[in-house]
Amino acid sequence: MTAILSASELMSELAGPRPPVLLDIRWQLGGPDQRPAYEAGHIPGAVYVDLDRELAGPAGSGGRHPLPEPEAFGAVMRRAGVSAGAPVVVYDGGLGWAAARAWWLLRWTGHAEVRVLDGGLAAWTAAGGAVSADAVSPAEGDFKPTPGGLGLLDADGAAALAREGVLLDARAGERYRGEVEPIDRVGGHIPGAVSAPTTENVGPDGRFLPGAELRARFAGLGVTAEGGGRPVGVYCGSGVSGAHEVLALEVAGVAAALYAGSWSEWSSDPDRPVATGPLPR
Repeated sequence: MTAILSASELMSELAGPRPPVLLDIRWQLGGPDQRPAYEAGHIPGAVYVDLDRELAGPAGSGGRHPLPEPEAFGAVMRRAGVSAGAPVVVYDGGLGWAAARAWWLLRWTGHAEVRVLDGGLAAWTAAGGAVSADAVSPAEGDFKPTPGGLGLLDADGAAALAREGVLLDARAGERYRGEVEPIDRVGGHIPGAVSAPTTENVGPDGRFLPGAELRARFAGLGVTAEGGGRPVGVYCGSGVSGAHEVLALEVAGVAAALYAGSWSEWSSDPDRPVATGPLPR
């Protein structure tokens, strides 16, 4: 199963014999709750899931968006109608970051049939897809999380991967270089990490570049899809846009681990080293 699907493909599947469960993960970094936007219009049948409250644990020493407890996450997914043997499609407003966070969590906790709507709700409406303001009350699902389906790094693991493999920093280049830091304690990057803004994995419409173009991009950063390549990891500010880069790597045919605590966790400890400037070290 591919990791993404187009709006037209989703329309066909929704009309078919095995329609997927739909999750609406609209989210705005530092912005207002997106539930009112969901209630005003969503893909028919989609259930709203709140990233800050349901796809993350409480902010603290583990970062701004630490992983939720698996059982708490499982309860949220069951309430949303997710079952182990049924396909799931997640979408957001179009940026893709929030949907990728839900995709990553479901894959990490063992769901094998989850995909992201490429281009999100904007792509759906551009393709002529209908939206609905109707309330959605799904039947309870049976999904039970089993963590370990995707690679996960802690701070020590990220530091080691930066030395022994390829650790990609999915944030904007100016934050990587330490020129600005609007959120966290200090600017810069994990020593040895390579700058790879996830915004460069998509076109102007927010849809992922073709797999061949993504493979070429990552190859230029030292990542190869062929066997025998060095292990790959990704981090970002708090584990959201980094999940989007893991998804881009999946589209390119590369498996990558996520450092979920990311820079918000790394930089919170003044004893951890920080590199600045355009070079990894």
